[in-house]
Amino acid sequence: MSAADPVHSLSAPDLHWTTANIGEAAPGVLTPLGWSLWGPATEQATRTAFHRVGAATRAESQLPTAADERFMRAFYGRGAAQVEFLARMGDRIPGTSGAAIAAQVFGAVPDGLAFAPTRRRYPVVAVRMPLTFVRMPRLLRAAARQTDHWWRDQVRPGPELDLDQALAQLAAGARRFADNITLQACTLFCVVQPLYEVLDRLVRSLDLGDVTALAGGYGEVPEAEIVTGLWRASRGEVPLEDVVARHGFHGAREGEIASRVWREEPASLVRLMGDYAARDDADDPRLRAAQLQQDRQELERQIVAAVPATRRAATRAILAMGRRIIPLRGVAKASYLQALDVARCGSRRAGVLLAHSGVIAAPDDVFYLTIEEILGRPSPAVREVIAERRARHLEYESLHIPAAWQGNPVPTPASAARGDGDNLTGVGVSPGIVEGIAKVVRDPTTADVGEGEILVAPATDPSWASIMFLASALVVDIGGALSHAAIVARELGIPCVMNTGVGTSLIKSGDLCKVDGSTGVVTILSRKEPA
Repeated sequence: MSAADPVHSLSAPDLHWTTANIGEAAPGVLTPLGWSLWGPATEQATRTAFHRVGAATRAESQLPTAADERFMRAFYGRGAAQVEFLARMGDRIPGTSGAAIAAQVFGAVPDGLAFAPTRRRYPVVAVRMPLTFVRMPRLLRAAARQTDHWWRDQVRPGPELDLDQALAQLAAGARRFADNITLQACTLFCVVQPLYEVLDRLVRSLDLGDVTALAGGYGEVPEAEIVTGLWRASRGEVPLEDVVARHGFHGAREGEIASRVWREEPASLVRLMGDYAARDDADDPRLRAAQLQQDRQELERQIVAAVPATRRAATRAILAMGRRIIPLRGVAKASYLQALDVARCGSRRAGVLLAHSGVIAAPDDVFYLTIEEILGRPSPAVREVIAERRARHLEYESLHIPAAWQGNPVPTPASAARGDGDNLTGVGVSPGIVEGIAKVVRDPTTADVGEGEILVAPATDPSWASIMFLASALVVDIGGALSHAAIVARELGIPCVMNTGVGTSLIKSGDLCKVDGSTGVVTILSRKEPA
């Protein structure tokens, strides 16, 4: 990684990398400002989470000063995680392993990946993990409430900021973004993931279906609230302005700071309201949510009845924890996206002022500087660097890199066909079987998903919930059972298959497909006739 190109680096030939985890939160090619926020924040957050759970030592919890010593790196503009570090942490945690974590984040255990299982950290984990499990939900919910009030105050219309104020807002947003990413990582690794695995083992042991049926219908997922808000606005129950005031930090590619979210450009929501208004009243998401809640409660009753009487109290306690904790995945994501939006607000204003003073050529040039360069008060000498970075950004957008690789990724033209065949296997994360016409979507702001169509996407962020509601099923290239798309699909009651890898490459809009959200199999039944 160089100062000239902060979004590309080189790897040692023996290391394994994956874009799966960070690619869902921050998909596509990131700008230098975007990666200068995401890279250090996700690195520190993950190290802190493993330290709090007891797997990482104090030294390992510290952010390496040198970028080439970090396990979060950027290649051709895409963020990636080093599998070796994650596997090393997994080898120290009871109940899991490095191989299990590698398979989860990489899709399969990579050839040549070395493991070193050890019980040396088990006593530390035994002390720290329960404490973190108990404390983290309370800390996260408190931070989420504070961040929500702070976001509303920071982005409200008012007097324009001067440069000092804009830079201060950018810095404050970056700090809270890093703090909330840490809370998200700790919640995921130390609370949500362990409990989800307990629920999975419980359901499997009783042969009562799949855990995905037990991981939805909670009614507290923030993305599902977007759908309900748009539905109510389409029926005239609330003004659209109320939806934007509550969810305006969402928008296409909201994980990239340079993108424009709904509070800046609400036009896409106006179009979506028309689609929602055309739906029958029987499609009311509140009715779906109530039915899903009843289904989950019935499954919970069957589980309690199926275990021996001596285990029923403990089983009820586990199910109650599931109701409180599984929705926290979405709560954590909303809080760090709000912080990122405050940083977006400050950086966009700084870009306008720097362009007005002649330091940069155009306001959007600010996103081609790192946060350190912006806060360091750039001079007009950065114009040449910005021009070079803009050119590379366009070049990286024309390339495709694999979701997982060893050493350095080999890019290919994005327009090149990548694979053939009529069957895809991914991870079934929301049950149900649907046949329908596929609609491949890469930009939710311009998508027109027809009733009954199957939405096929490379990755999703919370803004996609607004069009996921219109689809009959969902197929996503990357992600797992606790990914954003999986959680929202379960709350909306639509079948979903994640981690197909090449779904958006093999499936074309107009193909007739069958999606099995339980087995994770997607079948192309017939191809669309060429025009």
